[in-house]
Amino acid sequence: MSERTYPADSREARVVEVLRTCFDPEIPVNIYELGLIYDVCCRDEHTVDITMTLTSPACPVAGSLPPEIEDRVRAEVEGVEHVHVEVVWDPPWSIDMMSEAAKLQLGMM
Repeated sequence: MSERTYPADSREARVVEVLRTCFDPEIPVNIYELGLIYDVCCRDEHTVDITMTLTSPACPVAGSLPPEIEDRVRAEVEGVEHVHVEVVWDPPWSIDMMSEAAKLQLGMM
């Protein structure tokens, strides 16, 4: 999956900056570089929708990671009051969704 890019000065880009500070505790790579984030959509200046997946349905952070993301984006992106994180399973995550930097960091290249 190719990494989605957002205009540098956009609210979506600011959300991505925050997502790059969120980590799966079992993998030392941020969730954005892991390819877990499928879409970031700012509906208006106060509402952000994030579509994401997890490495597997049995992921131990399935219950804690989405609320952590909601809290961090709300706290760190000025003006955002509502964050909705939707976890989806299609398309299923695979290592092909990881960025080149993530693969290098994990010794997969």
